[in-house]
Amino acid sequence: MVIGAAAAIVLAGCSSKSDDDKGSGSNLNIKPVVQIDTSGKEVPAGTTSTAADPAGDGKATCKPQTIAMAGPLTGPNSALGINIIMGVELALKQHNTANPNCQVTVKRFDTEGNPQKATQVIPTIINDQSISALIGPTFSGETKATGQILSDAGLPTLTASATNATLTTNGWKTFFRGLANDDLQGPAVAKYLTGAAGFKKICVAQDNTEYGTGLARAVTEGLGAAADPACSVQVKEGDKDFAAAVSKLKGAAPDAIFYAGYYAEAAPFVNQLRSSGVTATFVSADGTNDPQFVRQGGDATKDALLSCPCGPAPEKFTADYEALNGQAPGVYSVEGYDLTTIVLKAIDSGKTSRADILDFVRSYDGAGLARQYKWSESGELTSALIWMYKVQ
Repeated sequence: MVIGAAAAIVLAGCSSKSDDDKGSGSNLNIKPVVQIDTSGKEVPAGTTSTAADPAGDGKATCKPQTIAMAGPLTGPNSALGINIIMGVELALKQHNTANPNCQVTVKRFDTEGNPQKATQVIPTIINDQSISALIGPTFSGETKATGQILSDAGLPTLTASATNATLTTNGWKTFFRGLANDDLQGPAVAKYLTGAAGFKKICVAQDNTEYGTGLARAVTEGLGAAADPACSVQVKEGDKDFAAAVSKLKGAAPDAIFYAGYYAEAAPFVNQLRSSGVTATFVSADGTNDPQFVRQGGDATKDALLSCPCGPAPEKFTADYEALNGQAPGVYSVEGYDLTTIVLKAIDSGKTSRADILDFVRSYDGAGLARQYKWSESGELTSALIWMYKVQ
């Protein structure tokens, strides 16, 4: 596989931060390979020259404004939430520096990515009338658990990361997904694996989360005959011992193993696969596509293929992000930045109430760093693509 010319020239990796810890995996990075459509075919990377700038024209005036971010800021998969809040804060810094007469701050809310915890946290956000919009929730499970009460409260809810396809089938009026859903990601990745990658036999493993279950279903359907049902594997969120799954997969001898789940389990899983002698290509998606996967999985992650509906980070964004946060952007960082920029554009145009921001987002049509943002009535993007990455 060859990195597309546009990607190589213009883009830095979505999660291209190397593991700073010395030792296993320290020289590995997650790097973009190719952007694909739902048929698994390459689509040239676009330009970021027309992307909305959170700084605007520097002439905005407003009373102090507050938005919120909700997601895992602690816990085993906290890097995914931290990536988003760091993107949010970069957009706010650039806006506030350029617009001294319109200052916007963010309140952080830690859900630990847990649906039960989210149902306790989200009402606090709703009841805080100073908060005019929410970036989040982060995970599909917590979004499913809280989407209706957010909709009933009229709070604009822009997720940078929740990809379970069913989230937009609930009739919520305030939900906007800032990237492709798993019913787009799954078939696209499946067609890429059986097409350009040339895999003939693929075993699908999944965790028991809303995200993992939905993604595994979509990938399995997309793989068709290439998905061997005899070697499908189910694990649980929080598992660390994958001996039974590894034994089954080793006996099946597939060309590739697709894992639908998060990096906290993917890292020990791939480590145990390699330790047992399984050489099949390890493939996973956005829940795994984070530097923590490489850090925790070490050399066992080498050559893993990782998909994501998230866009790679442009060079200037990467430099600005590193200067502010002391680390490179990860999965969903660009989306967190883009969605915050859209909310800031609403505020700068005088739309500061929840209802006014909601109307602004509903009718929005503009370019961001990651993609064009325009939503259907259900809150899905009208156009979205997938990126493939590789650990190398």
